[in-house]
Amino acid sequence: MQSSQSVGTGQEPAAAAGTAQLLTFMLDQEVYGTDISQIQEVLEYRKITSVPKTPDALLGVINLRGQVVPVLDLRRQFNMTVTDVSVNTCIVIVDVCLDGEKTPLGILADAVKEVLELPYDAISAPPKIGSRIDTQFISGMGAYNGDFIIILNLPRVLGEEELSEVLESIPSES
Repeated sequence: MQSSQSVGTGQEPAAAAGTAQLLTFMLDQEVYGTDISQIQEVLEYRKITSVPKTPDALLGVINLRGQVVPVLDLRRQFNMTVTDVSVNTCIVIVDVCLDGEKTPLGILADAVKEVLELPYDAISAPPKIGSRIDTQFISGMGAYNGDFIIILNLPRVLGEEELSEVLESIPSES
């Protein structure tokens, strides 16, 4: 496997009418998904440099082609059990909007599954109870091949104010 595998740039043609294009990934043996238009690329796990005085869920930063990119551990953000890095662990680089600008953010995932098209009629509202994560982070629940996919609303996973604090606490590029 190459060190960087391009998954999407947000420049792909629009999804077929009536479907959502999702990148699916694993967290604690559950399938999660997010809109492919938010995904910049998927990277193999690499050394993350820790940064003092940052939120617990922020593992640190990586150098991505000369750009400092913060990496968020979704397991910590969602109060899940933290596990060791495996051969399948990867960093999904997503674009989040901050002060009207696209800002790259790394999301640690146990493994990336696939990109799929899910009909909108296979997506329902987030559950009111029973989810291990706060439903404000969930934009819907998708049904695919007999399994559920928890569809994340990534801009809400780390709020704009918290993201601003994180970005201010990391060293800027030289």
